[in-house]
Amino acid sequence: MMRYVVPRLETERLIMRAHVESDIESEIEFYQTDASETVGGPMEPTDVWRYISMMMGHWALRGYGFWALEEKDTGIYLGRAGPWMPMGYDEPEIGWTLMNHATGKGYATEAALAARSYAYDVLGWETAVSLTLPDNIASQAVAKRLGATLERTFESKYGTAQVWRHPRPDDLENGGMEAYA
Repeated sequence: MMRYVVPRLETERLIMRAHVESDIESEIEFYQTDASETVGGPMEPTDVWRYISMMMGHWALRGYGFWALEEKDTGIYLGRAGPWMPMGYDEPEIGWTLMNHATGKGYATEAALAARSYAYDVLGWETAVSLTLPDNIASQAVAKRLGATLERTFESKYGTAQVWRHPRPDDLENGGMEAYA
């Protein structure tokens, strides 16, 4: 049996942990809404289950991936964020997706900062990008808050996508381990 360990991280307001099956119900709800169009939705519930299972498998294959985001005070599942590089990607990405009830509260920025710090400090990444669609203004705002700059566009299976380049580790003032300790 293959086993893998997902490290548990904590930020000021979040617990970043391994996904559990009960998280998938929130993901299924999300993938029935138009908000999911920026991340491949809408999707049938069985496809959502497979998608989240694939993200969990990324940890086993690569040793990193998306964490489930849980609000510390309530235990409510908020979404996912993490370092990511599935087959076919040219370079590593820091990604995030929030459930509809969690948007507009700074959770994506908080989680992505911790994920990027982990990628740089623990995984030794020297660079990272974040991918957004041109009409996903909220994710572009997160990328900007993280200091990422729009580098280029390319044609993806979802249409035109934007590549936002994160600052390199040496260019960050406070991007170290303390960001998620």
